[in-house]
Amino acid sequence: MAPKLPDSVEGLRAAGNESFRSGQYAEASALYGRALRLLQTRGPSDPEEESILYSNRAACHLKDGNCTDCIKDCTSALALVPFSMKPLLRRASAFEALERYPLAYVDYKTVLQIDSSVMSALEGVNRMTRALMDSFGSEWRLKLPAIPVVPVSAQKRWNSLPSENHKETATGKSKETAATKNKVPSAGDVERARALKEEGNELVKKGNHKRAIEKYSESLLFSNLESATYSNRALCHLVLKQYKEAVKDCTAALKLDGKNVKAFYRRAQAYKALKDYKSSLADISSLLQIEPRNGPAHKLQQEVNQNLK
Repeated sequence: MAPKLPDSVEGLRAAGNESFRSGQYAEASALYGRALRLLQTRGPSDPEEESILYSNRAACHLKDGNCTDCIKDCTSALALVPFSMKPLLRRASAFEALERYPLAYVDYKTVLQIDSSVMSALEGVNRMTRALMDSFGSEWRLKLPAIPVVPVSAQKRWNSLPSENHKETATGKSKETAATKNKVPSAGDVERARALKEEGNELVKKGNHKRAIEKYSESLLFSNLESATYSNRALCHLVLKQYKEAVKDCTAALKLDGKNVKAFYRRAQAYKALKDYKSSLADISSLLQIEPRNGPAHKLQQEVNQNLK
């Protein structure tokens, strides 16, 4: 006799999650479908819950190679809760599998607007860029649909979610980051990294710091051995008032080159903005030991000392 199915949306969703974890993707998909139908019969539904169920069922379709239905369910999930991370990433993967590279590129880039550190999206953008260049040449950007602008409210919603909601993406990020760190770049990787860094530098000159961050991040996927790439990205974070990210990048730069004056100066600026004046002064002191006549550093030192009075 078959076990009795749960009679609540929550119970069906939990059962679906269990089946998914066990690798029973068709069964999980059916359970999420039952939960959706039950939820929709109640009348005005909870859009968050309905979006999650569509996204979960999309994950089952993706595992089973049913990319078309995955895209449909992700699109339904995003119609209910726009700019949700998981359905965007799942739809991007499905588009990529179907070789619909412009649409995959747009979804990966949208994720990076929400969280610029999601490595799976960074690597996806990098793969799609290569595929689009192979298909369309230097004018590949002209073939892209419009990339939506993610409102600040959507970014704040993601950042305010409990830590368990970040688990899937964070796990992917940590694994991919570890893989990148352990990878020894080839000569081709180093050359590609430098080319992407130069693209980032040109974007900085044009004042497009958000896109420059993406270029520097792509560069670091190919080779993370150049201190200047980190310190350049730190400059962009400073301009965008992302001070903690600037500190992290300067620290990474200094691990590679302990005499990177720009990294010391930019980290001192970031610490000043974060009101960590002692750390700021320590960095200025380290900088002045390398370049005793650095005018901007002396000026920053005076400003920080004034804040300590």
